[in-house]
Amino acid sequence: MSEEPRLTFPNQGRVRFSRTLSLPGLALAVLAGCAETTPPALQQDLAQIKRDVAAMAISLHRAKTDTETTLGQMDRRAQERSGEIQRNLAELKSRTDAIGGDLGRVEGRLEELRHRVEGLSRSLEFGRPGAPAPAAPPPTRSTEPPRGTQGSIRPSEVYQTAYIDFTRGNYSLAISGFEEFIKRFSDSELADNAQYWIGEAHFSMARDLAAKGQPAVQAYERAVQEFRKVAINYPRGDKVPSALYKEALTLLELKQQALATARLQYLVDQFPQTEEAALPRDRLASLRRSR
Repeated sequence: MSEEPRLTFPNQGRVRFSRTLSLPGLALAVLAGCAETTPPALQQDLAQIKRDVAAMAISLHRAKTDTETTLGQMDRRAQERSGEIQRNLAELKSRTDAIGGDLGRVEGRLEELRHRVEGLSRSLEFGRPGAPAPAAPPPTRSTEPPRGTQGSIRPSEVYQTAYIDFTRGNYSLAISGFEEFIKRFSDSELADNAQYWIGEAHFSMARDLAAKGQPAVQAYERAVQEFRKVAINYPRGDKVPSALYKEALTLLELKQQALATARLQYLVDQFPQTEEAALPRDRLASLRRSR
C-alpha cells in the first residue's frame, strides 16, 4: 500500500507560535513560512491575502476610531441639549412667576374698578328724588382715615385709599393702610381682601429688591407669613385660594420646593372648582418631574 501524501512545512523548527499572537498575525506568519517553497502563482496569491489582511486591520481600526468619535459627538450633543432644556425650564419658570405677578396686579385694578362702580352707584342713588345728600369725596392720601359727613369712618374709603397706594407702587403706605383697615374693621367682608393685599405688597417689595440685586429673603418670608394669615384668620373668605397660590409661588422663590408643592396640592384638593385651582396643575406636574 502506498502512503497517503502529507503536507509538510520547511524549516519547521524555526517557526514558533505564541499563544498571544493575533489571528491576522498568525495568518501572516504561516503565509511567510510557506512562501519560500511555494510556486510563483501561489506566492502572488499569498501576497494578495497578506495585503487583504492588512487592509482589513486598517478598516477595523478606522471603524473603531469613527465609532468612538461618533459616540463622543453624541455625548456632547446630549449634554448641550440637556443644558438647553434646563435653561428653557428656568426661563419658563421666570415667565410664569412674572405672569402670576401681573395677574395679581390686574386683579387689583379690577377690584379698584369695582369699588369705583359701587361709588358711582351710590352717587346715582343720592341723585334720586328724596335720597340723602352724598358725603364729600375722600382725599387721595391722608394721615387720618377718611370720615363721612357725621364724623364716622367709612370702611370702603379706608380700603380704597390703601389699595390705590398699592397700585401706585407705594407698598409701605399700602401695608399701613390695610393693617389699619383690619384693625378697625376686622368684621368687614373686605378684611380677608385687605390681608391678602398685605401679602401682595410684601411680595412686590421682595421682587423689587431682587431685581435690584439686593437681599430679598426676609421680604419673601414676610410675604409667606402674610399670605398664610388669610387662610388662618379668614378660612371661609373668598381670598383663600388666591392666597394659597401666591404663598406657593413665594415659597418657590425661597427654594422651598417640597413645601410649595404641598401648598399647591392642598389648593387643588380643597378648592377644585376655583379659577386658582386650575393654575397650579401644570406647575405641580413640572415640580414633580424636577425632583
